[in-house]
Amino acid sequence: MDNALSEKVPFWLDPKKRSLIYQMFIFCMVGLLAYYLVSNTLTNLKRQSIATGFGFIQKESSFEIGESLIPYSAADTYGRALIVGALNTLKVSFVGIIFSLIIGTLIGVGRLSSNWLVSKISSLYIEVMQDIPILLQLFFWYALFYEALPSPQNSLSPFKGVFLCNRGAAFAVPAAHPAYKYMLLALLIGAITAYAIRRWARKRQEKTGQLFPVFTVSLGLIVVLPLFTWVAFGAPLKMNIPRLSGFNFVGGVTVSPEFIALFLGLVLYTAAFVAEVVRAGIQSVSTGQTEAAMAIGLKKGAILNLVILPQALRVIIPPLTSQMLNLTKNSSLAVAIGYPDFVSVANTTINQTGQSIEGVALIMTIYLIFSLSTSVFMNWYNKKVALVER
Repeated sequence: MDNALSEKVPFWLDPKKRSLIYQMFIFCMVGLLAYYLVSNTLTNLKRQSIATGFGFIQKESSFEIGESLIPYSAADTYGRALIVGALNTLKVSFVGIIFSLIIGTLIGVGRLSSNWLVSKISSLYIEVMQDIPILLQLFFWYALFYEALPSPQNSLSPFKGVFLCNRGAAFAVPAAHPAYKYMLLALLIGAITAYAIRRWARKRQEKTGQLFPVFTVSLGLIVVLPLFTWVAFGAPLKMNIPRLSGFNFVGGVTVSPEFIALFLGLVLYTAAFVAEVVRAGIQSVSTGQTEAAMAIGLKKGAILNLVILPQALRVIIPPLTSQMLNLTKNSSLAVAIGYPDFVSVANTTINQTGQSIEGVALIMTIYLIFSLSTSVFMNWYNKKVALVER
């Protein structure tokens, strides 16, 4: 009977069929609008004899880039120049996220400290850094290097092998040696082994209740294996120390003032927001958990690491993901202080080729890729640490 009645109902009165028709209609309208905008833009560009497409990527760039993780010269193509800019953005974003998480976590925990001085200093840091726009912070750190620090000839040397001047910071690094390549390999092997031991120890504890000194063993693997490799290769100690040559330093590693200013601005600004996320996550854990941990004799450090933080992570991770994305997107402000990030390199490319639509599309695509990659990783980690009901 019900089937007979449902067959007599017209399709425009069926909610499911009607919603499907509406969706198809909206999809077609959006597609037609996009087609109109694209075709109209291409027609206008052709009328004004403006080149279109991404063929410019294969042309010679004819401009230098101050910092590059890969070999680059003005004779290379625009495509390679854009890759250099993307790698520079990735470098400052990755390093900035790591340090923001570390500093933000310490400040967030410090704000909840029972020590009055530590709590007030943490609160003051959060208030000051959140209230000053990040662009002004970038200008401050950039001006500090050029105005407060001397020239390379009169550079400051707070430690042996470290030099500070208005050209940046130069510091000594170990001289090139085959041992370091194998030390890195040993470190990777140690980390993988430590991860495998951690998983095995967790399963063993769930079955038998017996604890295994995972931290001690993991630290031993990660430290001892590279150290043993270093000793096996003769324990090289030679350092590549920077030295003044003309108007700048040669040797060692030199970090530009643009990178330092961008790094400090992004990290100190984002860490203030990360601290508030960590504080809120910790306070979301009921006080009964802390009291129960204290009742069984756990120390404050153990309570924080074993009881509070594991439960707080499920509250911390979602807003923390947003702060990591904000740091990556805020790195585009590097163009204001002359750091050659992707936006800066793309702007130079647009000025030389005149193909602004393609250039802006590339900028949007790169930041979309960075943001989606961060979101995918953080969502995976969020599911991994989520509480599982039995």
